[in-house]
Amino acid sequence: MDRSTGRPASTGGAAENRIVVGGALIHRGRVLAARRSAPAEVAGRWEFPGGKAEPGESETEALERELMEELGVRARALTRLPGAWLVRPGLELRLWAAELLAGDPRPLQDHDELRWLGPAELADVEWLEHDREVLPEVARLLAAP
Repeated sequence: MDRSTGRPASTGGAAENRIVVGGALIHRGRVLAARRSAPAEVAGRWEFPGGKAEPGESETEALERELMEELGVRARALTRLPGAWLVRPGLELRLWAAELLAGDPRPLQDHDELRWLGPAELADVEWLEHDREVLPEVARLLAAP
């Protein structure tokens, strides 16, 4: 059993899914939401920013790199949030809580707007489905002291 996913461990038959990491970037009791500008089928919807892990890169390394590339910030991955989603065949999304260490987020890649949302504002944007599913966990994180 793979302890990180709760699924049976790979037996080496089918190709493994490539991992995509998303970050619920938390700062001062709020979480950062990013509005997609591309591709067309998701443009205008909101997500937790991130991207694909490179071969040999851990999920935490990938998230920290992607947040620097997409937002221009230094962040630290904290804990993986429950769940995993098949974004498309061969591509599995895993979401992580992360904390902002340095920088002011800017939409540098794949996004045209950013918003800091408090617990009462999480439903104010139109989330991509897989990101919406983790909102109860994000709300719990924001409510924690």
